[in-house]
Amino acid sequence: MTMLDDISTAAPWPAAYPRGYAVVDVETTGLARDDRIISAAVYRLDARGEVEDHWYTLVNPERDPGPVWIHGLTSDVLEGAPLFGDIAADFSERLDGRVLVAHNAIFDWSMIAREYARARETAPTRQRLCTIALAKELRLPLPNHKLASLAAHFGVVQQRAHHALDDARVLAEAFRPSLHTAARDGVRLPLLECRPLTEWSDSPVTPRVGHQPSYGQSPYGRGTWRPARRRPACPYPNPGRYEADKPLKQGMRVAFSGDTSVERELLEDRAIEAGLHIATSVSRLTSLLVSNDPDSATSKTVKAKSYGTPVIDEAAFTQLLRDVDPADG
Repeated sequence: MTMLDDISTAAPWPAAYPRGYAVVDVETTGLARDDRIISAAVYRLDARGEVEDHWYTLVNPERDPGPVWIHGLTSDVLEGAPLFGDIAADFSERLDGRVLVAHNAIFDWSMIAREYARARETAPTRQRLCTIALAKELRLPLPNHKLASLAAHFGVVQQRAHHALDDARVLAEAFRPSLHTAARDGVRLPLLECRPLTEWSDSPVTPRVGHQPSYGQSPYGRGTWRPARRRPACPYPNPGRYEADKPLKQGMRVAFSGDTSVERELLEDRAIEAGLHIATSVSRLTSLLVSNDPDSATSKTVKAKSYGTPVIDEAAFTQLLRDVDPADG
């Protein structure tokens, strides 16, 4: 019997567990409030985690596709894809009445909820389950909480990382044994409420994808997407410096230096949503400096080098934002 086989078919199934799941993965133009979904995949599972069917679609984001080097979806590929409003009904059919399951579910849910808000609709799912949170509840011996590590633990082979359909398949295959382990051990599933979002960005109309400025150029003007506002204080203690090959942790103090391809304020918003502290300067307490030009002689990069503060580029940082560990305690 392999780790992907049923843990137990004889034991009674917990009556409180959900009756069905929708394992979801979305690829996006970026990580901020005005970023858009460019592809989505859903694996529908029954109460015991068995696959019922799967679905995949491209989505025209009506803007630059973002980090093509990560997701591989170019403007040419996306130009003829349907808009989110065109696929919302199909998406809803697959979510309806099910628990949304995703890896770092707050990210996928936030992107999905904002797309529904733009389409003046509401996603028909009331609860979500994050497989990172479930792995922690089960105390799985993972080196980190990346999807690749969870897949490797259960012997699931990844074929196309950052392709929504394959990421959803991998997660579905890893979720089933996790679910059975939880049922066997009487673990309460870490379910959270899916609340429809009312805060989202509806940028001024711009040319459709395929006719946008290059990634890194704002099609509507730097800083004009919303009025400036005071940011809330980070509620988590600083856990210290970032360590290479480990996930970020809530409470880490992050500073930025130089130009970013995603609007700076939007990137900072995403970091704050993940539980990070945005620092306006570099000190001995800074956990990490994000810079696309670490060899530049800005005051922040100079201080980072003198303090031994780790420096990574924007692409690496945005990837790390998808797997932020919760604060201790």
